[in-house]
Amino acid sequence: MIHQYKNNGYNIVLDVNSGSVHVVDDVVYDMIPIIEEGLNNNCDETVIKEKVLSAFKKTWEAEEIEDAFAQILELKNAGMLFAPDIYENYIIDFKKRETVVKALCLHIAHDCNLACRYCFAEEGEYHGRRALMSFEVGKKALDFLVKNSGNRVNLEVDFFGGEPLMNWQVVKDLVAYGRSLEEPYHKKFRFTLTTNGILLNDEIMEFANKEMSNIVLSIDGRKEVNDLMRPHRGGQGSYDTIVPKFRKVAESRNQMNYYVRGTFTRNNMDFSKDVIHLADLGFQQISVEPVVADLTEDYALREEDLPALLTEYDNLAVELLNRRKKGEGVNFFHFMIDLEGGPCVAKRLSGCGSGTEYLAVTPWGDLYPCHQFVGREEFLMGNVEEGITKPHIRDEFKTCNVYAKEKCKSCFAKFYCSGGCAANSYNFHGKINDVYDLGCELQRKRIECAIMIKAALAEAEGEEENEEE
Repeated sequence: MIHQYKNNGYNIVLDVNSGSVHVVDDVVYDMIPIIEEGLNNNCDETVIKEKVLSAFKKTWEAEEIEDAFAQILELKNAGMLFAPDIYENYIIDFKKRETVVKALCLHIAHDCNLACRYCFAEEGEYHGRRALMSFEVGKKALDFLVKNSGNRVNLEVDFFGGEPLMNWQVVKDLVAYGRSLEEPYHKKFRFTLTTNGILLNDEIMEFANKEMSNIVLSIDGRKEVNDLMRPHRGGQGSYDTIVPKFRKVAESRNQMNYYVRGTFTRNNMDFSKDVIHLADLGFQQISVEPVVADLTEDYALREEDLPALLTEYDNLAVELLNRRKKGEGVNFFHFMIDLEGGPCVAKRLSGCGSGTEYLAVTPWGDLYPCHQFVGREEFLMGNVEEGITKPHIRDEFKTCNVYAKEKCKSCFAKFYCSGGCAANSYNFHGKINDVYDLGCELQRKRIECAIMIKAALAEAEGEEENEEE
């Protein structure tokens, strides 16, 4: 499978199955579809070459055509173009493996001190009641994780909410308990924290810098944008409170192992300005994500918004690329892509592992496939005391992969997005093995932009090396 596109003056060719990316001239770019069609029709090399010569004899010089054809065949023979799909059989074997749990999302607080308009957790309540997780429930959750992690050494625990800082003492106690389990059980915990920042103070920052591998700081961007969607319960904005604290966190962590995470809505489809605003505040790790909301909400993104949103990503990519070239680099989460290694095969095919390797735990110890399913009783999998009591839910999520989704099979992005979010699929289609179509369009554009940035930086690096020589 081949995906071709033009972006910011580059002709880019992605060989989907091998992951190879090529920046090519116009001759090669125009020739590849004809060769691909010939290969798909099982034509031999001579017939394909005749088709190419016939198609381009009035457009390109014969020598140019010969050279381009030879280049393409060379890449094909090296497995870097028109590569076969070798992964479908792998996923069949992967689904047969015994499932181990490697990560928990601990809902340390089903309560929040903000009233974010787009919050899927209903201001922390998750379709239920307000509650704080007790230390005892948290201990049982960590015990469950250790018991069900098999031979896996590295385990992950995210303190989540609502707002986890509303239950800070239990967070600290659970970190200490987790550390006490590491040596006797040959495990290593990686703790993370997601916070709106209202309650952040120096003591919390000091502890988090010592114990939390990553911190997610929630802010939507410009003051007017953030305060519209992320107000206090009384209606006043949160921007002025959190920005000084977040800047202090970022600097205290040497601009690493954190990110500021925002959500853009129909109210700020010029979201590139929010990314740039956050960059200008000094943040170097940034994620601004599209809202996922029912179309009855006035802030929900709609299909007719796509042209503007896709253009906005293109503009953002060019701006961030120019800044990178000036030495003002910012890591924008959705433009970060590894074209050489990347995630393991299982991750590329099956995604986040929700419902299998990754589970969410409510304040009273119930287990759900992930935080976005919490409160939906049809997805209640068990609890931290009894474990998984409804394995059929786990088995359903185990089948969730890019080959189980019809829309993914022909999509060039499938090995980068891993089929998208199961919760979004369920919310829009009532089943986990579909996709959130608008989200897919945005994801494809982000991947195209990310690859373009890589190509441009590689070109710039090559020019610098030539100048040095």
